[in-house]
Amino acid sequence: MGDISPDTDVADAAPAIVGSATPADLNIQSRNRHFANAAMERRHWVGGDPYATAFFNALSITFPKGETFFMKVLKQYRDEVPEKLAREIRGFVQQEAVHSREHLFFNKHIEESDFDISRLEQTLTNVIDNIASKPLIMQLVATTCLEHLTAIMAAEFIANPRHFQDADEEQRKMWLWHASEEVEHKGVAYDTWLYATRDWSRTRRWATKSLFMIRISMGFAKNRTKGIFDLLRQDGISGPRAWFGFLHYALVSPAPFRRTLLPWFQFFLPGFHPWNKDDRDLIQLAESEYEAAIMDQPEQNETIATLGKRDAKKRLNKVA
Repeated sequence: MGDISPDTDVADAAPAIVGSATPADLNIQSRNRHFANAAMERRHWVGGDPYATAFFNALSITFPKGETFFMKVLKQYRDEVPEKLAREIRGFVQQEAVHSREHLFFNKHIEESDFDISRLEQTLTNVIDNIASKPLIMQLVATTCLEHLTAIMAAEFIANPRHFQDADEEQRKMWLWHASEEVEHKGVAYDTWLYATRDWSRTRRWATKSLFMIRISMGFAKNRTKGIFDLLRQDGISGPRAWFGFLHYALVSPAPFRRTLLPWFQFFLPGFHPWNKDDRDLIQLAESEYEAAIMDQPEQNETIATLGKRDAKKRLNKVA
């Protein structure tokens, strides 16, 4: 007795989630950034490089539907987890809602650059529908795996300035902003997974998440590569030229696939947690690139649809 001060919130004084390494002072906050009118100055907006542009365009197409799915899954656990994690889930949902809104606009810019993204969107819809048909706990482990993939890529994008070297300025800022918040909330899905499986054996938990990570990663790599080659074909790049250029980009320089291989492997280590590496310095580094705008507290039932309506009538600048 006497260990809890009178000013301590009882919920915060509850035992931490077993296995979690999330910093106690982590504050997940949504920076309500607006990039709807940030036109792509060039069809190949990443430094004039068609391979880099195809990579980021293919990735962006996954975000609106993918992050909507993540939000839906975690919201179903929000009322049963400890209060600290419940607050982090609320922060996660707020961040993902704004990310989805901004990537909807970004994807419209892709279409205005005369790219057909319908096949990429259909592939994503099929994947999400398949995952959504599974039991909720399987949807959660899929979310946990995909959030890890997103977080390690986000950390790489911030840490290695070569990814956005000579990119269109406003698009670079948008991606750095998004990446910083992915780093900030990288442990939320994992902590929810730890809590939801708290009665499982360590072996069962490890085997389940590991098998799912392998399946998710293979599907992610296959479908993103397929999407990249679809976009490259629309640029008139195909065959050996497409393969050589893509493999050089992905594995040699700036090598987003090769440089994220080690943090991907770490997911399988005993005792893994996303916050075993405290890289909040990357958030500060990304924020130094733009003026942070802390969003006002949104209504609890605010959705991507309502967020998007704010700018839906704004004319998107035509891309040359």
